[in-house]
Amino acid sequence: MQETQTNNLLNKKVGAMLVATGILSRVMALQEYAVKKYEITPEQYLVLSIIMDAGTELYQRQISEITYKDRPNVSRIINILENQGLVKRIEDVNKRKIFKIAITQKGIELRKKIQPTMYELRAVTTEGISNEDLEKTLKILEKMQLNMVDKVKLQI
Repeated sequence: MQETQTNNLLNKKVGAMLVATGILSRVMALQEYAVKKYEITPEQYLVLSIIMDAGTELYQRQISEITYKDRPNVSRIINILENQGLVKRIEDVNKRKIFKIAITQKGIELRKKIQPTMYELRAVTTEGISNEDLEKTLKILEKMQLNMVDKVKLQI
């Protein structure tokens, strides 16, 4: 009986801690971007990074799947980035209405400018946490994602 109560309390706390950590991380990044007067948001930076790290153009659907964001949200982000000249749409050779998204040189330069700030924010977030604990945490979070991914119906 006692073990069941402990597990229930831990399960409730895990969800609350994940949400609170995500919110604090997002707010910290938004505040730092405002201080440094970056012309994009952390969310837009994430999309730039995903495209650049892929080393190739990506379909909007792929970006949605990687970020767990719905297509309208990703489309809005891509439109903003495209209007700023940070990404471009490339017509898919096989399908007339489908485009791949590629990062431009301007996007690459902006990402390089912002990247040190992201490293600083990660350093603040992980301060006092050993590499071993970080690796264990990442494995646990990955396992939690795997536990949920088949049970969630995302509109991607």
